[in-house]
Amino acid sequence: MILPPARRTFVASRTRALAMLALGVASCVVVACQGGHGDRSAAEAAHGSPGVGIAPLDTPPRLLVLHAGSLAAPMRAALDSFTARTGARVATMSAGSLEAARRITELRDVPDVIALADEQVFPSLLMPDDVSGYFVFARNRMVIAVTPRRAHELTDSTNWYRALADSLVDVGRSDPDLDPAGYRALLVLQLAARVYHIPSLAQRVLARSGPENVRPKSSDLLALLETGVLDYAFVYESSARAARLHWIQLPSSVDLGDESKAAEYAMASVKVKGRTRGETMTVRGAPIRYALAVPREAPHPTAASKLAEYLLSDAGLAAMRAAGLPTVQPHYVGASPPKWLVVAAPPR
Repeated sequence: MILPPARRTFVASRTRALAMLALGVASCVVVACQGGHGDRSAAEAAHGSPGVGIAPLDTPPRLLVLHAGSLAAPMRAALDSFTARTGARVATMSAGSLEAARRITELRDVPDVIALADEQVFPSLLMPDDVSGYFVFARNRMVIAVTPRRAHELTDSTNWYRALADSLVDVGRSDPDLDPAGYRALLVLQLAARVYHIPSLAQRVLARSGPENVRPKSSDLLALLETGVLDYAFVYESSARAARLHWIQLPSSVDLGDESKAAEYAMASVKVKGRTRGETMTVRGAPIRYALAVPREAPHPTAASKLAEYLLSDAGLAAMRAAGLPTVQPHYVGASPPKWLVVAAPPR
């Protein structure tokens, strides 16, 4: 059968992606294949023996989950549990959530499931053409992670902005055009300037966070903190905890982690790259919410739906919580819920 050019491009892209996965190239890591990941026994102990709740798949395909970098450990834990129950082979690829969305919209490199660190990326970049709706399933908050050699210093929620503005420190953050943690760092600084009544606060801190301290995704900053290349970095609390780094807890008025402060967070905004080249979009402060979806063109839609259903189940959420991610009762956002919907609330 002769495929049209667009389809040949998509197939070639998909083939290259799977080849990279097989070779273990870049950030793509196989987390469950045949016998599963090394942590599988712990997942089985926590969530029951294989075959409980989710039935094994008939001749399961190899699935691909594209997820935010901060979801690496929680997603790995949940996928190990899924593999133990179903025998499915699952691989993951991580990227900043905006970059992940653009892999679909620009490269047509479509995964089976996509899980992002900001629910707003779905309506802003992926709906309605690529995704019909999405499930919110977790929350988080921004913190300041600290390199071990500075962990003993008396920096806390009352003076953190002074420490980060010190001329002798290097502050890390992620790229706001690629990663929600990057634009959330800027939102945190805007909110802090309001709370502390210091108009130049953001400018002072960003002076210690030049281009050399910016990485594609916030999870890339953790190793730089561990080795002392960076002194501080804006990351998610779950990421700092998973890396066993000391972190500075920010006030709830600026950490984007309090649902009751949504109106206050919305007073801050930043502009990032938009849906098309040369276009920008405005991102307003909001409580941090993670979301996932099965793309319309998922290569294995039936198996992908079973995987998404499991991730949103009690067992899937428990696995992610055990890996440090604060989960919430899933709810669906979109025009029409998928047929397999069994755990989410009605559309809102």
